[in-house]
Amino acid sequence: MSGDTPEPEETTPDTPSEAPEAAETAEAAQASEGIEATANADRPGEDTVDAETPRSQADDASSNATAAADESDAETDEDDEPVAPREKPAIPGMDLEVDIVTEGRDAASPYAAYGDEDDLSDAADEQISSDEDDLADEPIAQVEINLTAGARYTATGKRKTAIARVILVPGTGAYTINGKELNEFFPRATLQRNIRQPLEVVGYEDRMDVIARMEGGGVAAQADALRHGISRALLEADPNLRGELKRRGFLTRDARAKERKKAGLKKARKKPQFSKR
Repeated sequence: MSGDTPEPEETTPDTPSEAPEAAETAEAAQASEGIEATANADRPGEDTVDAETPRSQADDASSNATAAADESDAETDEDDEPVAPREKPAIPGMDLEVDIVTEGRDAASPYAAYGDEDDLSDAADEQISSDEDDLADEPIAQVEINLTAGARYTATGKRKTAIARVILVPGTGAYTINGKELNEFFPRATLQRNIRQPLEVVGYEDRMDVIARMEGGGVAAQADALRHGISRALLEADPNLRGELKRRGFLTRDARAKERKKAGLKKARKKPQFSKR
């Protein structure tokens, strides 16, 4: 009939596997594009050269540093020689030199090698004793002692339990102690020197005689007592000598005596014998 409308034809895929094949084709196209991009990136060009140039320079620098280190190690191995072992001194520390100077001290000082002042006790004591000896031997100027025929100067000296009664008279420098000479009564040269010091200081060692009577004490205490008595007798002869004799320690009585006994001890310092059982 002429009035009928033709029905539309249905379109169906030729084969049922056409859709999956289209998907696989799209994936293959994407993979090929990725391969082409990678190939273009690997292809040498201006960008590739700029990116790889610093890396090559760093590799060259590291290789040069390694070569220099190897050369230095080789030179060090060549320069190393066997060192002779250190010989041990007979006295430990004998080969050492002190180069440390305490702040505030002079490097030229004989005590600069020591530590603080507390460490200088021995050296300081020796220096002080030598200074005192020099001072004691130094003569006194301007001494005026009357040496007339009837001149007689007496005094008493003491040390511990020793007592010396001294008489100074004009003479030739002789010493008479309990009727004996000085060398006989005091055989020790040190004690003789100490006894002669007062007269030698004033310069009258050959112009006055010493007559003394000793009592009590030991030999050393008697010598100190005799020197003390002679010094006090010289003070009687010339009162102006007080300052010089005092400065040299001749007029000072040594007050040291026997140390007292302590409780729990045998004597001043002696302890009872220890018994373990």
